[in-house]
Amino acid sequence: MNEQNLVIAALKPLLAEHLDEATIAKLIETPKTSDLGDYAFPVFQLAKIFRKAPQQIATDLVGEIDQTNFEKVVAVGPYINFFLDKPKFSHDLLQTILTAANHYGDADLGHQGQVPIDMSSPNIAKPISMGHLRSTVIGNAIANILTKVGYQPVKINHLGDWGTQFGKLIVGYKKWGSEAAVKADPITNLLKYYVKFHQEDVEHPELDKEAREWFVKLEAGDEEATKLWSWFREVSLQEFMKIYDMLGVKFDSFNGEAFYNDKMAEVVQMLADKKLLKESRGAEIVDLSAYDLNPALIKKSDGATLYITRDLAAAIYRQRTYKFVQSLYVVGNEQRDHFKQLKAVLKEMGFAWSDDIHHIPFGLITQGGKKLSTRQGRVILLEKVLNDAVDLAQKEIDAKNPSLANKEQVAKEVGIGAVIFHDLKNDRLNNFDFNLEEVVRFEGETGPYVQYTNARAQSILRKAAVELNADADYTITDAAAWDVLKQLAEFPDVIVRASKEYEPSVIAKYALRLAKNFNKYYANTKVLVDDGEKTARLAMVASVSQVLTQSLALLGVQAPKEM
Repeated sequence: MNEQNLVIAALKPLLAEHLDEATIAKLIETPKTSDLGDYAFPVFQLAKIFRKAPQQIATDLVGEIDQTNFEKVVAVGPYINFFLDKPKFSHDLLQTILTAANHYGDADLGHQGQVPIDMSSPNIAKPISMGHLRSTVIGNAIANILTKVGYQPVKINHLGDWGTQFGKLIVGYKKWGSEAAVKADPITNLLKYYVKFHQEDVEHPELDKEAREWFVKLEAGDEEATKLWSWFREVSLQEFMKIYDMLGVKFDSFNGEAFYNDKMAEVVQMLADKKLLKESRGAEIVDLSAYDLNPALIKKSDGATLYITRDLAAAIYRQRTYKFVQSLYVVGNEQRDHFKQLKAVLKEMGFAWSDDIHHIPFGLITQGGKKLSTRQGRVILLEKVLNDAVDLAQKEIDAKNPSLANKEQVAKEVGIGAVIFHDLKNDRLNNFDFNLEEVVRFEGETGPYVQYTNARAQSILRKAAVELNADADYTITDAAAWDVLKQLAEFPDVIVRASKEYEPSVIAKYALRLAKNFNKYYANTKVLVDDGEKTARLAMVASVSQVLTQSLALLGVQAPKEM
């Protein structure tokens, strides 16, 4: 439902000679309050055309407008204000939502085109920290939103599973580690060996030589080196999966850096064949001065390839494999120049699909205003944060509803959902400070507030015990319901906007507004009073619950029916 089209249809016959449909649509405004109407059309731009004062133009046009689909259309100064037919609007909207159920808001913008999404990407043998949260949950939410509008996302966890650190890790394990210790606590102990290596190599530089030798063996396919590398990767991934399971995030591919080892030579050859490689101080580069970018360093003077070489191989592989219509990289804002270079090199190589690659940057999570930093010891382990959030949620539930069934499960859904929602309600590019106590509150602009509102709606429906069907009369004349109804009608447009901007916060903020308006309505209206509109009010409550549940699901957050 897009009631703005009714306004366009009413104005078009009168203005077709002077303004096209797109211009009319762009000029339509939404008044700040409902008493000024539901839509407003300013006529200032028509003053020169009609050679009249804007106020007179508005008055004249109102006299000619077909008002069949409106409660009324009035001139207010230089504006034409449109008031929708509330009874018809409420009936049609609620019928649409209840009939469509979970498909309300579906669209087919993507025509099932595939969209690889590069997201999360932790390093093997290192813990998943709060620093990985944003890429993981933003990527997951974008995948959900794109599915809703008709794309097929392919979630790729581009693991950091290659590089000289594996030579260091093998040396550390062989000198100070044991199989039993790694099996007992993989990430903690592998990280311990890696840290100890860096402590020891200060006074024993020969360790670096040994590590390089082991990495050369690994690159050459040495049996022992490969076996250890595979094992480190496997046990790390098992640990990572525990956290992904907590977050409810699934992946379609775990092809990481190692996967592209045998695919980079072809990229270098392609660049050479197209005469794009230039020598600079012994290294090989692609000149990107035409794009106002630094040169892309393809090969170092010692012949080693770099991240961009691997990312070129990955981009080409993904296009060949998925024939993507878009390819997204959900990676921090600090990598902006890297992705500009990646697109520029691909464009120089003659790949028109480079225009379909999009870097989806995001800001930092801070604590106490300070950036989380591995080197400075400000690492916050994501698993611990999630567990602490569940504990806090459990305490809130114990205090508010001690007899709640499935308390432990609800606490998980609320606690983990609170962490995800807090991340996603912030504009993607903004930095934000993380304070767990504020995140898990049941009041204010939080995930638990939205979840609690939905649980309240579900409680009303259980109490009413009325079966709703699409054939009933869902006419609501109560003006108090109007803001809620109009917001329910906005949901499809909200999803489209979120998909085009790759911005989950559009949906999170919408869910908060809808929850707030519904709670305001509920506080002032006796929903269950027996009168002619009781069924329609319950249909609205059911629609609110449905849309809130869908909004949360798009963000990757559960919606418990009781809290």
